Amino acid sequence: MEATVRDPIRSIPASDVVMRKVFRRLMWFLFILQIASFIDRINIGFAGLSMNKDLGLTTAMFGLATTVFYAGYLVCEIPSNLILARYGARMWIARIVISWGILSAATMFAVGPWSLYGFRLLVGIAEAGFGPGILLYLTYWFPRDYRARAVALFTVAIPTTICFASMMSGAILELDGFLGLAGWRWLFLLEGLPAVILGVAAYFYLPDGPAQARWLADDEKAALRMRLERDHALEGAATAGRGVLRQLASGNVLALSLAYFCLVTSLNANGTWTPLIVREFAAGTSYAMTGLIAAAPALLTIPLMLLWAKSSDRRDERPWHIRLPMLVAAGGWLLVACFAAPGVRFLGLILVSAGGFCAVCVFWTFPSSMTILSPAARPAGIALISSAGIAGAATSPFIVGMLKDLSGSFSPGLLYVVAMLVMSVIFITIVASRQRLPAIPRAVSLQP
Repeated sequence: MEATVRDPIRSIPASDVVMRKVFRRLMWFLFILQIASFIDRINIGFAGLSMNKDLGLTTAMFGLATTVFYAGYLVCEIPSNLILARYGARMWIARIVISWGILSAATMFAVGPWSLYGFRLLVGIAEAGFGPGILLYLTYWFPRDYRARAVALFTVAIPTTICFASMMSGAILELDGFLGLAGWRWLFLLEGLPAVILGVAAYFYLPDGPAQARWLADDEKAALRMRLERDHALEGAATAGRGVLRQLASGNVLALSLAYFCLVTSLNANGTWTPLIVREFAAGTSYAMTGLIAAAPALLTIPLMLLWAKSSDRRDERPWHIRLPMLVAAGGWLLVACFAAPGVRFLGLILVSAGGFCAVCVFWTFPSSMTILSPAARPAGIALISSAGIAGAATSPFIVGMLKDLSGSFSPGLLYVVAMLVMSVIFITIVASRQRLPAIPRAVSLQP
């Protein structure tokens, strides 16, 4: 019996040195890039604790400031992924990271609603394609039966970021008045500039694919190429006779796009509104304490994601590993929306975080593992499905904010999020009922 590796990728056979090397060489850096990305995406949620008053923003106007970010992202996402596929990941990922870092830091210069909208729109345009670009990049390196763990290790950066950024952002806001700057202006500056440094590092560190990886020996490259080609052949056989455009226009891609729209509605509500919800049921606490409370659900989510992804890979099962956590997240939002007790609402936020992120870490293995997209269709297909999620992220803040302004409570907006999660479960069920892919033989190793 083979020994196993005692680390976050402990389910990988110790003899499979190629995949261990790929995981350890790439995933830590992609993890850090995702942290930087998500910090600059959600820091507006903490900035809003003091920025809204300074700039005269209503809840709906604040939601719109978040929405315009995703509008810019949405328009440029598919072109960005096609450029990455054509010209290489190293150059394009570096460009994305450097430009969004500069523009996110520049948001500190906002002086009113319209200038804030402009800065957030530019940040969205600059960051467009980062998420789907990395997801596409992972398919260049990881065979099917390692992909959920790779996606999970990348995606786990999101709750890690929420945890880390919640504590850090609360502390930065305490700098209010230092050198004459408001705390929220320090927030955008100090959380934006590190991305510029990471973007420069990405240009020199990331190879475009296994063929350019100097840290893989020739026989290791050959073994990995054979494994990936076998997966591509299996997936290609299942999509034979269907051109790229036909695959992109299929009912399955439409259903997955709608499912992701609904799922991201919940993820975005979690990232955007959790600080304000915590502030509501923990009134009177300091910004730093608000950050600590908001960080706790994300902290508990991190090990659950890794275990859930490992379960999905080992069982080669995707649909239930997506649907069950989405139902858990829906139950969490119901607790937040329908109960006043702080402890019950806090438990709801834990379920929301754990359910949503466990679902999304398996979701992105679904298009390829269910033979919905051939390798040729993946750059555009992944970007198309991701764009639907960005549309969900764009509409969610405005709808929740508007309903909060109209009702004086978060409950109507959160019930809308619950409905979206239920719809997502239905769409995943439709796709799962149509597609089957033969299991990959477990005896195959990457050893040449």
